[in-house]
Amino acid sequence: MVRKGKKLIADFFMLMALTTSVSYIAHPNIYELITAVTLNLVATILKIGTRGILNIEYLATSIVADFHLIPALVVAQMGDLEESVSLVWGAVVANIVSIVIMIIEAIMSSLTEEDEEEF
Repeated sequence: MVRKGKKLIADFFMLMALTTSVSYIAHPNIYELITAVTLNLVATILKIGTRGILNIEYLATSIVADFHLIPALVVAQMGDLEESVSLVWGAVVANIVSIVIMIIEAIMSSLTEEDEEEF
């Protein structure tokens, strides 16, 4: 049960990072970008301990998003919002892939639990 709780928290932060990044794209505000970076970093840290069939891919997508969001924050601080938004788009794509992996993992886990209950 503890494992599911940790996965729930990691998934929550991943979804929050995605939605905050999209919010930044819609209305560039440095505070939203700082929030998106923070949420994504927390999600990345929480994903380090998760277990599953696709956990490496799940973690990799979060790291890719970090590598887009952190430079986006630096670029935004320098005043180039257009370039910053472009970098955040990359993070959004990585986070969407992460969400797809999360859904696949949930489906696979559900199927595995059903097979175990039959025996």
